[in-house]
Amino acid sequence: QVQLVESGGGLVQPGESLRLSCAASGVTFSSYAMSWYRQAPGKERELVARMSSAGGRIDYAEAVKGRFTISRDNAKNTAYLQMNNLKPEDTAVYYCNAAAWPKAYWGQGTQVTVSS
Repeated sequence: QVQLVESGGGLVQPGESLRLSCAASGVTFSSYAMSWYRQAPGKERELVARMSSAGGRIDYAEAVKGRFTISRDNAKNTAYLQMNNLKPEDTAVYYCNAAAWPKAYWGQGTQVTVSS
């Protein structure tokens, strides 16, 4: 059974940092592109960052470029999202996605709240 489990969310003040983790099981992790999405209340889910299976292609949403870094450790079947200089507008539930067309899997999400 495929499972993606996010962790690392929490409550932080503006300007602080968090690192999210996405632990995968039941998939050949190295074959999947990994992405992070987020969804704020009343908003559509948006792509934050994505990385190809080999790590050679990385894309970021304009709103997080320069502040967030996506990475992966295939030996640990884990993807990460390092979030620096967090802003209140980053508040959302963050979801991990693993995709290898036509298959795609989602984690249950982890809450990130940025507030003073």
